[in-house]
Amino acid sequence: MRVVVVGAGVIGCAVAFECARRGARVQVLDPRRPGRGATCASAGILAPYIEGHSPELRALGVQGMAAYEPFLAALDTAGAEPPEYRRAGTLQAAFDDEGARDLTELAHLLAEAEVDHRLMDGAAARSLEAGLSNRVIAALEIPAHGYVSPDGLVAALVDGATRLGAVFSVARVTGVSSGPTPRVETEGDTVDADAVILAAGSWVSELPTSIDSPHQPPSTVRTNLPRQSVIRPIRGQLLHLKSCATIASRVLWGPGCYIVPRRDGTVLVGATVEDVGFDERATLGGVRALVDAAFALAPGLDAANLEEVRVGLRPATADELPIIGPSATMPQVFYAAGHYRSGVLLAPLTASLVAGLVLDGLAAPELDALRPGRFGL
Repeated sequence: MRVVVVGAGVIGCAVAFECARRGARVQVLDPRRPGRGATCASAGILAPYIEGHSPELRALGVQGMAAYEPFLAALDTAGAEPPEYRRAGTLQAAFDDEGARDLTELAHLLAEAEVDHRLMDGAAARSLEAGLSNRVIAALEIPAHGYVSPDGLVAALVDGATRLGAVFSVARVTGVSSGPTPRVETEGDTVDADAVILAAGSWVSELPTSIDSPHQPPSTVRTNLPRQSVIRPIRGQLLHLKSCATIASRVLWGPGCYIVPRRDGTVLVGATVEDVGFDERATLGGVRALVDAAFALAPGLDAANLEEVRVGLRPATADELPIIGPSATMPQVFYAAGHYRSGVLLAPLTASLVAGLVLDGLAAPELDALRPGRFGL
């Protein structure tokens, strides 16, 4: 089967790898190099019990986290260099009574779900992580959480998929046509496919699409589908720091920021949430907010070097659940978009769901809540 994936972020690359692993002929199209959109501004945190703001998203995230190790094993089998991956846990901190109550509520949910966790006061938290601020009055440890390097993951996915015959092309898509033979148009070429997978993140809403009828010329049935009101870009700014001192041994999460310490001394601090349209500029206000929040949580970061500010546009949907599955309006066109803040976490699960659907016709139960048709797509 010929599969064209539009979008080379972590979702598009994961889908490409999984489809190639299952025998499809895959081509990936993106105007940038792989992983240069929202993925490059991700810290790669795997923390569904913190990030899952609804029961549906939490359940999906737990499945996504469970899918990671077999997915990384498949990459290893394909000969790809494994990305940095650690499951040392998260420590979520509170500075005031309201934050402490929120942690207590989350601890009750975790206890009901029989998830390993530990609720503690500020002194106990500082005994685990000496770099924590004295402002911390309570903390919640969740050992199952961790992170994966987004850059390393994308590099492994591209390498693994390429070894399996996938082709990655830097090309701007100018149109997607569905029908008996799906077709993707770029600025310099037309690519026919058996299936087209739209995984272009926030830019899915900008792709011109059409539904071709075998009885009419395509130009007479071209239509703009109602995606602009469904997927919107939310800017996230991420600080890339370098620290000579050990900041923490696990991911720290506090009011206004999270901190991810990496093995090489790199520290990632993120991330802002800004509804500013397709503006990918770093701002002094965003950097200042992250610096202030990070210093309040871990004062030792004051001596770190600011290496880079990374900016990405995360694709948010109206219900904050991703859009995964067959288009309700375009035959042989499938969505893998709208992952918002959970793209890295859900990449292996999304890849499995999409490849099973496209290549084997298997509609997993998880797809019911994620179907594009819920938004008229």
